[in-house]
Amino acid sequence: MLQRLFKLDQHHTTVGRELQAGLTTFAAMAYILAVNPAILANTGMDKGALVTVTALTAAIATMIMALLTNYPIALAPGMGINAFFTFTMVLGKGIPWSEALGMVFVNGAIFLLLSVTGVREKIIAAIPGSLKIAVTCGIGLFIAFIGLKNGGIIVANPATFVSHGDFASGPVALCLFGIVLTAVLVARRVPGAIVLSIATVTVIGLFVRAGGNKMVTEMPASFIAMPASPEPIFFKLTFGFLTNSNAIMMALPLILTLLLVDMFDNIGTLIGVTKRAGFLRPDGTLPKAGRALLADSLATLLSALFGTSTVVSYIESASGVEAGGRTGLTTMTTALLMLVALFFTPLILIVPAAATAPALVIVGVFMMQSITEIEMGDFTVAVPAVLTLLAIPLTFSIAEGIGMGLISAAVLALGLGDPKRMTTLGYFLAVIFFLQFFHIWPFKA
Repeated sequence: MLQRLFKLDQHHTTVGRELQAGLTTFAAMAYILAVNPAILANTGMDKGALVTVTALTAAIATMIMALLTNYPIALAPGMGINAFFTFTMVLGKGIPWSEALGMVFVNGAIFLLLSVTGVREKIIAAIPGSLKIAVTCGIGLFIAFIGLKNGGIIVANPATFVSHGDFASGPVALCLFGIVLTAVLVARRVPGAIVLSIATVTVIGLFVRAGGNKMVTEMPASFIAMPASPEPIFFKLTFGFLTNSNAIMMALPLILTLLLVDMFDNIGTLIGVTKRAGFLRPDGTLPKAGRALLADSLATLLSALFGTSTVVSYIESASGVEAGGRTGLTTMTTALLMLVALFFTPLILIVPAAATAPALVIVGVFMMQSITEIEMGDFTVAVPAVLTLLAIPLTFSIAEGIGMGLISAAVLALGLGDPKRMTTLGYFLAVIFFLQFFHIWPFKA
């Protein structure tokens, strides 16, 4: 049944490999079960309910993606978007969280319309092939940077923006050990190298001090707990912002910002993961792109109804791809583990950043290997590619990296007197990003 449903032979994979890859993806993104509730709880939403809803939306949305596309791409409430929801929309603008959820729903409805009409698929096709590769590599740098940051290897510095952390401290030293261990295991082609490394570092963390009497890995009081009820936030979205023109004018730029960030973060992740999995065709087109974008749209609607910020495709899916995942069975496994995690949340939450950070760094290295496919000898190709590569990690946004790449590619094409280097839609997207970057209404939030 699994062979027929997920076409395992056609993708040169096995049930065992797909299950292992699904576990790898889950291990890489399980942190969202703790991080998303911690961020959204600042709005006044019930934290226990948020843990349950985070797992439920991740599981259901991931199953939808698996069944519609058979791609190994998992979904969950997006990092960055949850911060925008909390600190800009609710705390910054004073919008009740129920109203903010209503705006997320409207954003999802627009998403769905753009998906079923094929507009989002055309947007993917409008991004030049070299930029698609640059997005893949830029995301690699991004998640490697996140890994280094989460592990304390890279820290903030008021003089130089970033600097190295205290390598002698227990958590940082353990993270460095994890990077070396993961690299060696991967280089030696050890099956399940990333999961094995995460488990090893977690166990060692039980004996390494994080400061004072606290250990890097803290044993929970219990390993099993019943999930909290989602009722406090379930189907609590409201649409008061649609009742009068002033409220609509206030809500419009926020919804448009959600739309732009959500769309291009999803597109960037889709390009990056499918390119690494070998699904992206030589001409830069993606089979079943329409179905993948439809799944993303449905996930956005689902997130608003259940009571969380926008659910998006997760770049951590790349870790499962590197573990051999090639079909939806990978992410069906991840989805089921999300549901199981509802009952083992205390155990899941003991995995420290020192254990998950090395996985992100190594996956970043994998994705950066595609850089050899960019014709860096051609200056007109190199400029947009390098700006995209740098902007994604340095702005902490896949969407803004794509925007800088598109704007620079458009300016170069026009400056060289060769406007056919980009499509009409490509120029339109560059203009949209230009308006957003320079805060020209209505894209200002």
